[in-house]
Amino acid sequence: MNPNAEHHSVAIVGGGQAGLSLSYYLQQRGIDHIVLEKRSPLHAWRTQRWDSFCLVTPNWQCKLPGWEYAGSDPHGFMKKDEIIEYLDGFVKHVAAPVRSGLTVQRAATRAGGGFEIATSQGRYSADQLVVASGGYHQPIIPRLAERLPRELLQIHSEQYRNAQALPPGKVLVVGNGQSGAQIAEDLHLAGRQVVMATGDAPRCARFYRGKDVVDWLADMGYYDMPVHEHPLREGVRDNTNHYVTGRDGGRDIDLRRFANEGMELYGLLTGLEGDTLHFNPDLRANLDHADRIYNGINAAIDKHIEKAGLDAPPPSVYRPVWEPAAERTRLSLRESGIGAVIWCIGFSPDFSWLDAPVFNGRGQPGHVRGVTALPGLYFIGLPWLHTWGSGRFSGVARDALYLAEQIEARAPVAGTPAARELAEPWLS
Repeated sequence: MNPNAEHHSVAIVGGGQAGLSLSYYLQQRGIDHIVLEKRSPLHAWRTQRWDSFCLVTPNWQCKLPGWEYAGSDPHGFMKKDEIIEYLDGFVKHVAAPVRSGLTVQRAATRAGGGFEIATSQGRYSADQLVVASGGYHQPIIPRLAERLPRELLQIHSEQYRNAQALPPGKVLVVGNGQSGAQIAEDLHLAGRQVVMATGDAPRCARFYRGKDVVDWLADMGYYDMPVHEHPLREGVRDNTNHYVTGRDGGRDIDLRRFANEGMELYGLLTGLEGDTLHFNPDLRANLDHADRIYNGINAAIDKHIEKAGLDAPPPSVYRPVWEPAAERTRLSLRESGIGAVIWCIGFSPDFSWLDAPVFNGRGQPGHVRGVTALPGLYFIGLPWLHTWGSGRFSGVARDALYLAEQIEARAPVAGTPAARELAEPWLS
């Protein structure tokens, strides 16, 4: 044990919604803890979202602990400034013991139990450790980017703010997941010419048979389904989010309609030869896959309505409004007039600072509902940690409460020999 380390019963690494939610429940239980945050609480919502960003799930799903959405538009979609206001209120509400502006450089088990934590501002130790830093750490930009012309602006989706901030010319958006599809729409609505390299991202309807699809799925119990009951089991954690938007009151995102309006669509970007980008001939397959998922979700809602005998508008099936005349597999950067590239292919996790034998060969932590096989080590805020909402405002409270109960069960009771043994080094 390091007598110079500041000791706490619990150390939480990460001051986002997950870390603060857990702090809320630990405070309720009187459990001593510290939250170690690299920047400032919930900073990503201020610094890594574009100007027109809005929620893609309705406001009623904002259910942070003790801080549920209480506005006048529960079925609407908060815009960026409204989200920040909501989260600022949550930060004040929790009043967590946060140490901001420090980087956790290494955390490891210590002899006799517990954890040693080295940071950019000193050392800490804790009996139990919670990793609440999320799973989106390193922006993914392929090595191909290194060979693109230097004069071509390249940014990641987290750096995009608005169409006006980009140089003249067409904009190549790589990736059509949730961020890519919404950024492409933002550019398209601003009158910019967009070239999109698609992948196999799924999509869903915004509204169907008189209700938001999210409302239907909630009624069907989908958001309460634990990962071990999902047909894909843990494989669901690798799924790309369905693209849809809450913009202007909410609507579908239909890339085929955008193509009719002038957006240029290609298949998967696979390489670069000289000045020429290469794409897979899979645009049609990608669009068909997205529509198949779209119609499949709606068909499941149809079955639910029929089984429950509900009164709802009649069912419908999406029919393509545009088809690619041919698969285009090559595009000259110079001849096409592309002036900027936005990489929208996600993030990779980085838990390299954590020295603990809990990771699989892909660098992902093994856990059951956030509890690892290493006593006293937990994760929270990861996609599908337990349910669909685990990495979102809707389900993180449930995960935080569960972990608070696990932490409390392991915490030594004050006054017992075990508690005195743990406290002695820090009282001398």
